[in-house]
Amino acid sequence: MSKKIQNPEMPVPKTPQMSERDFLNDQLTTEKYMTNSYSVGLNELSNNQLYLDISSIFNETQNCQREVYNVMFRKGFYSLEAADQQKLSQTYQQFSGYTSQFPYQQ
Repeated sequence: MSKKIQNPEMPVPKTPQMSERDFLNDQLTTEKYMTNSYSVGLNELSNNQLYLDISSIFNETQNCQREVYNVMFRKGFYSLEAADQQKLSQTYQQFSGYTSQFPYQQ
């Protein structure tokens, strides 16, 4: 049985105009797109100074994305599903065996 974790949802008017939820969702989507794009760029940069500059911008963007998510969660626009302990244990057991396949052991 899954349990939803969610704050009470802030009422949003049902009108054709964009609501606060719409604006936040648009901003979150944009931030996710930007962090993905910066990540790809960081993987391909050869100039160290440019890498450091873009890395700093990436971190700021990632932090902004997280803050928008937190605002949406507080307002009840996002919900999470509590994981079942048995399912967590099974998944952990399934993937913990893969560590022996890593080329470099810790």
